Amino acid sequence: MSKEIQTILASLPSVDVLLKQIDPVYPHGKAKEATQEVVARLRESVVEGTRKTVIDREEVLAMIHKQLEEKQFSLRRVINGTGTVIHTNLGRSSLSKAIQEQLLATSFNYSNLELDLASGKRGSRYSHLVSIVKKLTGAEDVLVVNNNAAAVLLVLSTLTQDKEVLVSRGELVEIGGAFRIPDVVTSSGGTIVEVGTTNKTHLRDYEHALTEETGAVLKVHTSNYRIVGFTETPKLTDLATLAHANDLPLINDLGSGLLMDMRPFGLPYEPTVKEVLDQGCDIVTFSGDKLLGGPQAGIIVGKKEYIEKMKKNQLLRALRIDKMTLAALEATLALYLDEKEALKTVPTLQMISLSEEDCLGKAAELAAMLQPITELSIKIEKDSSTIGGGSYPEHLLPTYAVVLSCEKFSPDELQERLRFAVTPIISRIKDNCNFLDMRTIAVEEFPMIQECLQEIFG
Repeated sequence: MSKEIQTILASLPSVDVLLKQIDPVYPHGKAKEATQEVVARLRESVVEGTRKTVIDREEVLAMIHKQLEEKQFSLRRVINGTGTVIHTNLGRSSLSKAIQEQLLATSFNYSNLELDLASGKRGSRYSHLVSIVKKLTGAEDVLVVNNNAAAVLLVLSTLTQDKEVLVSRGELVEIGGAFRIPDVVTSSGGTIVEVGTTNKTHLRDYEHALTEETGAVLKVHTSNYRIVGFTETPKLTDLATLAHANDLPLINDLGSGLLMDMRPFGLPYEPTVKEVLDQGCDIVTFSGDKLLGGPQAGIIVGKKEYIEKMKKNQLLRALRIDKMTLAALEATLALYLDEKEALKTVPTLQMISLSEEDCLGKAAELAAMLQPITELSIKIEKDSSTIGGGSYPEHLLPTYAVVLSCEKFSPDELQERLRFAVTPIISRIKDNCNFLDMRTIAVEEFPMIQECLQEIFG
């Protein structure tokens, strides 16, 4: 341990000394816990080298009192300054404020979750989604579980138990959390049969792999990576014709399900749920909390005959969604009935479609608010945002960032202080500066950033 680190650590007051100076309004147990956490955090930052200045006792006491004031729940709201729209670590998609009233009404009161109001008899929780899903996708029926991995598992365990599943080698994907298509097929009781090669799979490859043991043809949309160059894959319509000629279902795992075309906003083509259903897929699965911009959910749409079988699968009981997720999903889907309204009110869509000029305007507004903080160096720089969540991995969105630096703190120290704000601010360090990307920060969050930085610099 260097002499510099030892000097800084020596300046850190002990827990006992600090406890004697904490406002007695706080219970001793809570005060001690907060003090220990702050001291441990500071000590760790010194040892790791992110803290390089002597620690003032008043500064430590201020941090403890601040933590006591805000010490409520572990899961908290944060401000996303990273520029990643669908950020897995930050909760992926934010829900639209337009659905707040519906969510509150059905979550904090009794609801007709499994009651058919027309007949007065028990109903199905999934029936609340059938009408709107039919309007948006043309699907006959719908089933919703807790995420898309669960959706794929339920579909395969219902339709391909003890049977073979045909999948192209180029589609044997792995997503976050080491979720792999080959493993989920095996877990569902099926046997995977790889067809074609990594870069080229022909229709005849599927034909040659068909046997009496074949239970389904599985198409996996590779949304989180691309194979380019010398490639080929059969048309979805031809694959559907082959599957149906052999009395097999064509299952399509879309991953990040799109309900509208995003090409007008400069993004490359991605198939929508309606398109793949129209091209002959019998079952389509996708996420509710990625490009859809809703709550975490795995959505299964398609032919009623197959979904009815899934409803009888005992696994559904363990995977089903609760009333809050259902309410949020139905209300989010309702916004898509008017695409223009969805672009305005669904945060994920709004952030993705935000123009470069709008990002620059926001950057100028925030920079002007921070200008009075003289110790802070503020610049506006052109940068790139990412969509995240395994969607459009190769595509960047042009944006502008407010770039912060100072002499008082290193980039890591400033980032740490932003992260310890009452509403934590998550920045991105680049070129020894803290970048706050305007694409993922709302204008109403600007005052919180201003207040935080005013406190940091006294």
